[in-house]
Amino acid sequence: MNCGCEYGARRFFTKEEKVEMLEEYKDYLENESKGVSERIKQLQKD
Repeated sequence: MNCGCEYGARRFFTKEEKVEMLEEYKDYLENESKGVSERIKQLQKD
């Protein structure tokens, strides 16, 4: 029986996996925020 999922796709993750994914996402957002702040400063100088 095929559930329609791609091979290897998971739908359920352990608590530890969820924490790790959220930490990575948080780091991504923090870096993005820093980049936006730098761009704002750059535009304000011009």
